[in-house]
Amino acid sequence: MSGDHQPLALLLFSAFVAVTLGITTWVSRRRQGSAEEFYAGGRLFSPMENGFAIAGDYMSAASFLGISGLIALFGYDGMLYSVGFLVAWLVVLFLVAELVRNVGRFTLADVVAARMRERPVRIAAGTSSVTVSVLYLVAQMVGAGSLVALLLGGTSGAARTWTVIGVGALMVIHVSLGGMRATTWIQIVKAVLLMAGAIALTVLVLVRFHGNVNELLNTAAEQSGHGREFLAPGLRYGGDWTARIDFISLGLALVLGTAGLPHILSRFYTVPTALAARRSVIWSIGLIGGFYLMTIVLGFGAAALVGTDAVRASNAAGNTAVPLLALDLGGGAGSTGGTVLFAVVAAIAFATILAVVAGITLASSASVAHDLYASLKRAHTERRGEVAVARLAAAGIGAVAIALSLLARNLNVAFLVGLAFAVAASANLPVLLYSLFWRNFTTRGAVWSVYGGLIPAVLLVVVSPVVSGSPESILPGVDFAYFPLQNPGVVSIPLGFLAGWFGTVTSTEPPDEARHAETEVRSLTGAGAV
Repeated sequence: MSGDHQPLALLLFSAFVAVTLGITTWVSRRRQGSAEEFYAGGRLFSPMENGFAIAGDYMSAASFLGISGLIALFGYDGMLYSVGFLVAWLVVLFLVAELVRNVGRFTLADVVAARMRERPVRIAAGTSSVTVSVLYLVAQMVGAGSLVALLLGGTSGAARTWTVIGVGALMVIHVSLGGMRATTWIQIVKAVLLMAGAIALTVLVLVRFHGNVNELLNTAAEQSGHGREFLAPGLRYGGDWTARIDFISLGLALVLGTAGLPHILSRFYTVPTALAARRSVIWSIGLIGGFYLMTIVLGFGAAALVGTDAVRASNAAGNTAVPLLALDLGGGAGSTGGTVLFAVVAAIAFATILAVVAGITLASSASVAHDLYASLKRAHTERRGEVAVARLAAAGIGAVAIALSLLARNLNVAFLVGLAFAVAASANLPVLLYSLFWRNFTTRGAVWSVYGGLIPAVLLVVVSPVVSGSPESILPGVDFAYFPLQNPGVVSIPLGFLAGWFGTVTSTEPPDEARHAETEVRSLTGAGAV
């Protein structure tokens, strides 16, 4: 970036940060001492407000930066991320939204513990939720680092490092002061900004090609250097059996993972009824569906107008494709229009990262306080004490996420989110579905299901090409990549379901029929829901 771009973009960054801090300060003037206020915003949000907030929480840096970048680099194969992220919402709508709202209170562990022995189940589910949240946070911070590095010099390692640290500090402030109410309003503002920015860029791309989508695709194929292969399956996930199975693994993770994401499940507790939760999902599907259709246009637009080689030269993982596209659409480097459009898009992307990071941090800190801490000291713990622990947990989780983000800063953010989805689908989804739908499910089955999915998923990532064995790995200088797939979902998701089944059928403790009946009635009717 030339020097002319930096002041304006930094000014817009600063303006948005000031606005979000202002929202947090204003909201924090309300009493935040109660757990219901801190974790669920008092359950006062309407379906439309919560739908916008869910969309703002879900449309992350992986969507705006990562997916568009993968499409710009790999064409059709990159587009599969958009399809997977969108289809996942059907699972959420039809299987979990209303039931989770009726059974739970603040976290995923509330749903499982409703009919089990609380302590072992809460520890297992809380550990899994924090693990998934940290992986998701890493992706957002990597996106922030790539964005600001582009702004301040393209490949500045110092810029990435300080950006990651800054985002971590801001998210701790947002969560500690404002809780769910501030986080929700930040996500609503961010969703509106992101949709407006995506619509503007999509219209500009289509205008550039006179509304001719065929011309857009053909130009993208020519500029990609791959020709017609760019528009056909197989550029990234074709070839040998490993790549094909990796694609299946990714698809399973994306479609099943959303229903196990702690920060998405926690949003269903911010509305007063289960019906409102379902309506929230319908609002969010409309927004998210439109957005992912636009990411396809933006990705192919970046390939056509910026060029795949230029995108890869700016960031090998493709994370800067959209800002570069905005610069070109505005008139190119050095032009006033390019400067303004680049600055606006960069500010919106930064807003996206801050909002999503705040939501994830809140969900993970709630798991630490409400599940892990309170399960150990439940007899002596007041909810006000839980809130204090949640605020401290936000700082600790932020520190861990910052450290991991600095290691993974060269990976694509959509790919990193795919790993988080794989862990969520392996550890959280099996225990959630078994708890809601299997009458004979036991405490041992619940604990084994969580750890039976979580441990294999994490271990397989550690011994995969993601961490070592290739120039794109986190540790490129060593090689202990014994597992050939980059996404572990095809192995770890079935293991999570299998472990839950095996733990249940070998359990010596019979299921609690009365508690199951109570949970079933409550989940289906809402009777007794908080």
